[in-house]
Amino acid sequence: MPELPEVEVVRRGLQDHVAGRVVSRVEVMHPRAIRRHLPGTVDFGGRIAGRELVAARRRGKYLWVDLSSGEAVLAHLGMSGQMLVQPPGTPDEKHLRVRLTFADDGPELRFVDQRTFGGLSVEPVVTVDGVPLPAPIAHIARDPMDPAFDRTAAIAALRRRRTEVKRALLDQTLVSGIGNIYADEALWHARLHWARPTDALTPRKTGELLDAATAVMNAALDVGGTSFDALYVNINGQSGYFDRSLNAYGQEGLPCPRCGRAIQREPFMNRSSFSCPRCQPRPTTS
Repeated sequence: MPELPEVEVVRRGLQDHVAGRVVSRVEVMHPRAIRRHLPGTVDFGGRIAGRELVAARRRGKYLWVDLSSGEAVLAHLGMSGQMLVQPPGTPDEKHLRVRLTFADDGPELRFVDQRTFGGLSVEPVVTVDGVPLPAPIAHIARDPMDPAFDRTAAIAALRRRRTEVKRALLDQTLVSGIGNIYADEALWHARLHWARPTDALTPRKTGELLDAATAVMNAALDVGGTSFDALYVNINGQSGYFDRSLNAYGQEGLPCPRCGRAIQREPFMNRSSFSCPRCQPRPTTS
């Protein structure tokens, strides 16, 4: 699923190409794409049509567009959701789910989702710590790229979690934006095994891990994010290139760039975790 860098790439594209424009028409091609909008298709379109898309925003891995009504269109990209800007008349994508056309007759905004795990919904906005957020994500913590991110508080929160360090990194209520890919990369940089207990980490080591996660996400953002297939693209349909710079994630059997030992894959929360057995030794149990 898209993580902070990939979602930020999409957010920037939306801000550049649709912010400030007025929606003239909303077409829902597949009801599953708006299943989180419980009032249904007619209400969904009615809340957006005639409104200005004010600004594209993000917290962690969560993306939304503010409406001039004071509500927000919250986008769940899921595993294959794409927000594409296309000239009017461009042939419909095979998995086109929602289309927004604009009063200026300019490029359309299309939500394309092959696997239909993602979706759009119109949500009320609430204020949390002085920041307006769509109500369903009011519990999500700030991410390391947020100007108001409190590094000291995040370190303390991670160490209090009393679980495996990777589980804590993926807990979006502690620190948002980090998913499976960048957690593995950050742990590799910090020389920590994913199963290391958080309460056994010093504040300094926890800070090193957070800094590593921030650095690796910034590096990914610089090259458009990580794309392993055609399902993650920016609003112009272009892929990111950070997969060419990965040190651990997805590198099973390849030599560790630091020591040469083969990267290993281990089961983790119905997914996989990748690490170097030499640089990131598994913690011993007492």
